[in-house]
This record gives sequence, C-alpha cells and structure tokens, in this order.
Amino acid sequence: MTSAKTGVRPAARASVPGKKGRLLTGDRPTGKLHLGHYVGTLANRVRLQDDYDCFFLVADLHLLTTRLENLAEIRDNIREIVLDYLSVGIDPRRSTIVLQSLVPQTAQLQLIFSMLISVPRLQRVPTLKDVMRDLHIQQPSLGLLAYPVLQAADILVVRGEIVPVGKDQASHLEVTREIARRFNEQFESVFPEPDTLIGEVGTLPGTDGKAKMSKSLDNAIYLSDDAATVTRKVMAMYTDPTRIHPTDPGHVEGNPVFIYHDAFNASKGEVEELKERYRKGTVGDVEVKRRLAIALNTFLESIRERRAKYRPSDVDEIIVAGSEKARVIAQETIELARQAMRMNYYG
Repeated sequence: MTSAKTGVRPAARASVPGKKGRLLTGDRPTGKLHLGHYVGTLANRVRLQDDYDCFFLVADLHLLTTRLENLAEIRDNIREIVLDYLSVGIDPRRSTIVLQSLVPQTAQLQLIFSMLISVPRLQRVPTLKDVMRDLHIQQPSLGLLAYPVLQAADILVVRGEIVPVGKDQASHLEVTREIARRFNEQFESVFPEPDTLIGEVGTLPGTDGKAKMSKSLDNAIYLSDDAATVTRKVMAMYTDPTRIHPTDPGHVEGNPVFIYHDAFNASKGEVEELKERYRKGTVGDVEVKRRLAIALNTFLESIRERRAKYRPSDVDEIIVAGSEKARVIAQETIELARQAMRMNYYG
C-alpha cells in the first residue's frame, strides 16, 4: 500500500527470506583485532550470521573523527580487520562485509539527517563526552560532534533493523531511532527504527593484568599472532601478585591466567585440576602458563589456517563485492528518501 501524498511505500523489511532481519555492526580500522575482540563481539557475530542478514562495516570514515595522522596505514588495517573477520568464521557468502567509504550514499544521507537533529541533542550523547575526556579534546570538531548522525546513516542507508550492543550501550542507538522517527513523521515512512540486540559482552583483562586488553597498552594477544609470539606473551603474563613461591597457596579468582583458561581451554577438567592445585600451592605459575599457551595455540590454530587461505587480492575482492551490494541497497534508500521529501525532481 503506497502513500496518497507521494506514492512512497512504507518502510518494509528488506532482509533475506528466512532470516529475522537486517543487522549491522562494525569496527573502526585502528589495527588488528585481538582475543578481547573475539570474546567481546566476534564470536557472537559468527553465530548471528546464521539468524540474521548481517552487514559488517569497516568504518574508515568514523576513524577520521578522532584521527588525521598516519592515514597511509589505514589500508593495511582494513585488510587486517577483514582477514580477522574471515579467520574467525565470518563467511562472505552468508554475510556482507562493507567498507564505509565505498558507499558514498552514506554521506548524502548523513547530510539529510543532520537537518533533523539539534546540536544540543548531540552534545548530550554520553559517548561524545567520554571520547573528549579520554583524548583530551577541549572542543569537538564538527565531524566528531556529528559522529552519531554518521552512525545513523550507516545503519539506515541499508535500512538496518537490528544493532547488537552491550547492556551499557543501548542508549547509544537512540539517536538513530530519533532520526528515523523524525524523518518518517516529517515526510513518509521510509526507515525502520532499529532495535537493539542486547548481548552479554565478555571482557578479557590485558596480559599485564589491567582491566582491558588494548593495542595502545601493548597488553594484547592478537588473532594473527604466531605460536611463538603467543607463548612468549603468555609466559610474561601477570598472575597472583601475592604469591612469592610456587608452593604458596594462590588466588584463582581475578587471576588473568585462569580467566584465559576459562575462556579458551577446551579441557575443563584440566582447568579445574590446575585451579585446585594452584589454591593448594602444588603447581607453579610456569606450568599453569605453559598449559595456557598450549590451549591458546590450539584454539588459534584453526583461525590461523583459515587466515592463510586468503591472499590480499582475495580480501580486496570480498571488500569490493560486499560494498557493491551495500551500494545497491543504499542507492535504493536514497531514492526512497528523495521521493518521500519530494526532491526527486528529475527522476
């Protein structure tokens, strides 16, 4: 049924038949992904691609909102991130991998959306304040201030219906929902108001015991690390600072080595045995770490094997093909929006 005013069809689900809806999420290409990313989001994305029409976005334009230096390395970072996607099991035959800057319709939609939201509203976005504090920014650039509007355009240019977020991030999608609602009320119903898919986002401490694994803190084990590198990093890991000798009873709770064992050691019996002996002081840190290195390298072996199958040209083809698919949908979205706004002067 079309609108009497403009002939625009109400927003409809354009997802793959048999799947629950179109899902979009992604990453900024700041560098290689690590085990913290796997626990926090990548493992879940692999599962989601069976249920949803998934679009995974490499958001290179978003990177510019906080960084204008060393841009020459972004291309390599893009390839590394896509290789990480492929290596953990994201399948380009079942999911769509998109490079943000190859979908120019996103910028056009961002411009339209920027007319639908006020500056004070954007200034109240919690993440803006967090970024400004963390990066010591006194005054945000227009690009940083409009980051949520670009995010809304990323989601809505493919008419995304689902966005995975952690419990503490659900409010971040509200700007997108507000913009979609405002457009639909002002003109015609073109855009879905995306729903959040709340997940339990796991976290891993860094190898130095800090609360979060991070490239900038140099405390990460990367999905692309070779076996020797993983072993070296594990053997240098932070453990129980109160334990002086291998025969001293140790603490398992909060101990990074055991957190990693719980997350990646497939032998739960071995993990429980090590915990019991560690508490009693009958196993040393060296043995616990050595067994963790074996478990991590066993876990990473299939990831390394998948990664080795792809040449740089294969990765580039996957990026180009996925972005072309997104552009087709994005162009359709722009045409629907222009028609709803009665701006389709010449077709």
